[in-house]
Amino acid sequence: MKKHKKINTRNFLFLLLFITSLISLKTLKKVNIHDIIISGNEIFSKTDVVNNSSLKFPIRLIFIKTNFLEKELKQNLSLKNVSVSRQIFPFGLKVHIHTRAPIAYGERILNDEKILGFIDIDGIFIDKENAKNTNESKLTLKVIGWEEKFKNIISAILSAQENYDFELVKVTFSPNGFLTVEEKDLKTIFLGFNPNLIHHQLKIINSLKHEFKKNKISSKIENIDLTDPNKPIIKVFKP
Repeated sequence: MKKHKKINTRNFLFLLLFITSLISLKTLKKVNIHDIIISGNEIFSKTDVVNNSSLKFPIRLIFIKTNFLEKELKQNLSLKNVSVSRQIFPFGLKVHIHTRAPIAYGERILNDEKILGFIDIDGIFIDKENAKNTNESKLTLKVIGWEEKFKNIISAILSAQENYDFELVKVTFSPNGFLTVEEKDLKTIFLGFNPNLIHHQLKIINSLKHEFKKNKISSKIENIDLTDPNKPIIKVFKP
């Protein structure tokens, strides 16, 4: 019985050593572009992954810095999330991609050049080439003057647009950061520079929309000044 146990232990150790050696050899094996395994989307290809990262092929699997690669791809491809893992069986580099869903047109200025794209619910700008399957006919809102520092304000506006009854058609940040929105019936609404007021201002816009709808006077409005939401100023057309 003891001899049988010794043989089983020896076989187990041998098998463990064999598997460990095999895994070590596999991780030292070089990866090429055809060894990339993409899942989670149909937009991005293996070439997109390579062109938007610092990967230089061939490279040994063990030397790939997965965390760094995730950060590169998330930023360069405007992704919601991405996970990268080394894979032994089947051998390769697995890239699972979670894309962003555009809900508005976007426009930004980069190095004095106008860049067109889209905006998602988090206020993140998505380059047009990174949203290839977007149905543009369903997008009715445009965000002009996008900058990274405005993303939280934009997100608040887009979330309110989905939860409130007003219908914005344009959100504009001037070069100095002054915020103006245009509503389908209420026309131009000045919101100003203070991002801390945005939630209060959006509630007032919703209330005004209900009030003007009820009284059917929205067609007379020229613009609304909500830079001080406690003292709204409504300018109407004078015949």
